[in-house]
Amino acid sequence: MIRRRRRRGWSEAGGRGLVVATYNIHSCVGVDRRYAPDRVAAVLCELGADIIGLQEVDVRRRRSGELDQRGYFADATGLAVVPGPHSRDHRGRFGNALLTRFPVRSVRHIDLSVAGYEPRGAIDVELAVEGRTLRVVVTHLGLRAGERRRQIQRLLEALAAAPGTDEALVVMGDLNEWRGRRGGIPVLDRRLGHAPARRTFPSWLPVLALDRIYAAGAARLRAVAVHRSALARVASDHLPLRAAVEWPPDRR
Repeated sequence: MIRRRRRRGWSEAGGRGLVVATYNIHSCVGVDRRYAPDRVAAVLCELGADIIGLQEVDVRRRRSGELDQRGYFADATGLAVVPGPHSRDHRGRFGNALLTRFPVRSVRHIDLSVAGYEPRGAIDVELAVEGRTLRVVVTHLGLRAGERRRQIQRLLEALAAAPGTDEALVVMGDLNEWRGRRGGIPVLDRRLGHAPARRTFPSWLPVLALDRIYAAGAARLRAVAVHRSALARVASDHLPLRAAVEWPPDRR
């Protein structure tokens, strides 16, 4: 049985901040090649996060006994799930998902698919957080440089359509960008502010900062850290990345 972890103030944030996390769960196949959703669920509980963006979530697989991983993780963590559109490839059906403890105001799906490549997308969600709106975007970009350039441009166009300039915005996911300053990261940094590069891949000896968390608009990052538990190092080929986020109170 998975024991849920009660959310507490994150000491690295210097206070009781809002905690977000992003995690590519590799379809629940660990570095030992064992399919184990229970391990991933346990790592999610370790994070103690208010909002978690997931990538490579299987919707239905024969070897999983037709397990809907999105619902399974919602049950395990006690968080509500917002599913993204799923895609098909040689591995089956998979996609992004968002877990949250906050009420959901709206959900949009951003199509980032590029012809000739694996289908990709983003979940664009507005959450009601203590009477204010937090916009959260969860994505998983492609493996090719040209593909990612087009996806980043399309993502920024979608973000530009946001209602108002003072909203709190979090963008997170597996960006698959290992070239650092030579890749698509500078484009995102100019629009969203700097996202600290923390090494998350491969989980057993992380050398690449593939996963990022951005906070923009009224939102600010107070701490970004890789979750390096013993279980996280084996449950997926990525380590989870988490951050404390804050924004000024509504003064109206």
